[in-house]
Amino acid sequence: MSDIVEQLAAVRIVPVLTASDADEAEHACQALLAGGLSAVEITFRTDAAAEAIRRVSAIDGLLVGAGTVLSPGQLARALDAGARFAVAPGTNDVVVEAARSAGVLFVPGVATPSEIERARAIGCLVLKLFPASVVGGLAFLKAVAPVYPDVRFVPTGGVNPENLASYLGLPSVLACGGTWICERRLLDERRFDEVEQRAREAVELAAVAA
Repeated sequence: MSDIVEQLAAVRIVPVLTASDADEAEHACQALLAGGLSAVEITFRTDAAAEAIRRVSAIDGLLVGAGTVLSPGQLARALDAGARFAVAPGTNDVVVEAARSAGVLFVPGVATPSEIERARAIGCLVLKLFPASVVGGLAFLKAVAPVYPDVRFVPTGGVNPENLASYLGLPSVLACGGTWICERRLLDERRFDEVEQRAREAVELAAVAA
């Protein structure tokens, strides 16, 4: 699992993609790579998720994770399709244990110090702060990170080009998740050129924060 954490630390930005079908996912992920981003989180919010993961996992150089993983069954489907890591909006002990048994990195969601402590207690040290902007965002992380120096965060929810560099500038932040790069409107309009451009701009912002 440490190699996946290292890859996420290197990529720094994980676009969150909710795909309506596998073709859409493949085109979007090709655009992400062309724009310089080599990781993606495909959410289990549609019936197309598993097939989308299977399709894009075949793209050379792309680290593929599954998002919104709420059950061991979803986790199993994601891993069978080729996902290398999994993410959830909250912390479910059963899913955490299933991921541990499978030997895969699982990033559970937290929103309070108590939830951070609970996640730490069951062995999770890479945590998704969600929904980041609603629970305090940058101010929250600056307040809690010194208390939990062994935890790395992946803020998601309200991360955008205006605050991306500020998030990535925090030592406690491993990477940022965000939906703006693969915005639903762009996918519906098949504006994969715009997805590529947004990916490129995100990479430039991350370089500023390095």
